[in-house]
Amino acid sequence: MRRIDRQAMALLLVTLAADQATKEIVLRYLTKAGSIVPVIDDFFRLVMVWNRGVSFGLLGGDKALPPWLLSSVAVAVCIGLFVWLRRTDQRLTGWGIGLVMGGAIGNVIDRARWGAVFDFADFHVRQWHWPAFNVADSAIVVGVGLMLIDSLIGEREHTP
Repeated sequence: MRRIDRQAMALLLVTLAADQATKEIVLRYLTKAGSIVPVIDDFFRLVMVWNRGVSFGLLGGDKALPPWLLSSVAVAVCIGLFVWLRRTDQRLTGWGIGLVMGGAIGNVIDRARWGAVFDFADFHVRQWHWPAFNVADSAIVVGVGLMLIDSLIGEREHTP
């Protein structure tokens, strides 16, 4: 196995473990303490949100897509990302793929366990409010960001 593959798989496993551990700990805490716990006044709180849609609750609500369908799409994306990983030699892309796959698998596990993804981190500043998210969502965003940065840097390096 190549070094980039080992690094990506290590990031996948660390992301998956951190995601599932934080969800378990926060869910137990919120079950006892209440579904909303302020952590930093007017900025951050822990909440209990069951996301039946895709990212940031899109396509959720009363007519949400079935969990098995959303999970199937995530698994298909992971297969495509794994193929991409095996073909790339770009370190940032490899790391990004590991993070995205770890986050996607973490959310698939939630759908298998609970039929929805457990989101708990809730940030807000005055009227601005970001939808609740979790470690898996954060890893996906950071992973995609790394892949975008690598594609921009790579394009600039190859331009004559």
